[in-house]
Amino acid sequence: MSDTAIPEEPRNNRRFWFLILGAVVLIAAIATGVWWYLGARYFESTDDAYVGGNIVAVTSRETSTVIALHADNTQTVTRGQVLVELDPATVDVAFEAAKANLARIVRQVRGAFSGSDTYAAQIAQARVALATAQADLRRRESAPEGVVSGEELSHARDQVRAAQAALATAQSGLQTSRAPIAGTSIARNPDVLAAEAALRNAAIAESHMKILAPVDGVIAQRSVQIGQQIQAGSAVMAVVPLESVWIDANFKEVQLARMRIGQPVEVTADIYGGDVVYHGHVEGLGAGSGSAFALLPPQNASGNWIKIVQRVPVRIALDPKELAAHPLRVGLSVAAKVDVRDTSGPMTTTKIGAGSITADADDGSKAAVEALIAQIVRDNSGGH
Repeated sequence: MSDTAIPEEPRNNRRFWFLILGAVVLIAAIATGVWWYLGARYFESTDDAYVGGNIVAVTSRETSTVIALHADNTQTVTRGQVLVELDPATVDVAFEAAKANLARIVRQVRGAFSGSDTYAAQIAQARVALATAQADLRRRESAPEGVVSGEELSHARDQVRAAQAALATAQSGLQTSRAPIAGTSIARNPDVLAAEAALRNAAIAESHMKILAPVDGVIAQRSVQIGQQIQAGSAVMAVVPLESVWIDANFKEVQLARMRIGQPVEVTADIYGGDVVYHGHVEGLGAGSGSAFALLPPQNASGNWIKIVQRVPVRIALDPKELAAHPLRVGLSVAAKVDVRDTSGPMTTTKIGAGSITADADDGSKAAVEALIAQIVRDNSGGH
């Protein structure tokens, strides 16, 4: 036997351990195959997912100076809460001027109605004068020859023509005076309605001196300071409604074949780790890949081309109760796992406007303004 021969016993031991290793690898492969076949193939997962949400801009509708701030970043606010107060001096003056203008217009229209009544009286008077002149003329024309002189008869005819002219003048004046008020009352007169609209506009501008929270949420991006002059349309801060956030999960295109609207989803967030699991459902699939909506979309028709697997954003709606128990912030990283066993749902949503968010419209305390307008019209119409 050669001195370098390997002893039989160590060789057998090595073969034994290789067999053990091979058996372990085979068992692991079989277990993995069974695990994939029985469950894993029915799930699509990604960790390229983030929390999305509405960022509601709070803007100034008027140009003015900030005199008070009632909210700051990270603070929670409720819908209708005062966030910023602006200097109301200018709009208060405009509001008072609009009130005075409405009263003046009502009185002018009231005067137009009175002028119409005056012309009506003048017409009646002119008709009486014309009838008298015509009667005098008929008497003189029917008198025996030589009783009435030619000059007197001529004067009688002139009196009739003068009375006819006076009547025509009164009738023309009546038509002119009635033109602005024909078919209307004081309250429905176009000039009065225009003055009322100006007063409403001034009231709305006055109400804009207090900037209110449009929705419930958390303040972010405050950009104004006390004493700052801001222009109409300037963003002063934002409100993020955290109770209505969602997940934007970016899945590879090869993962979308069996993905449908309504499929259940489990989500874990890095902020809480695996101890907190959110449950939701697929709400919609994006209209295109991320690269298709990029500022500079790729142009694959020129130069060398390398295929890159694209990702499509999938929106996932979460359980509001779970969100309330464990709030999420916009932009946080999460992992999503979609159960794709049930493929009976549609690939595109049929709901129009689902998940919309609304804010209160600022009407400048409409009821109070309408009551003020009615009071001004009543006080200055003189019973008309």
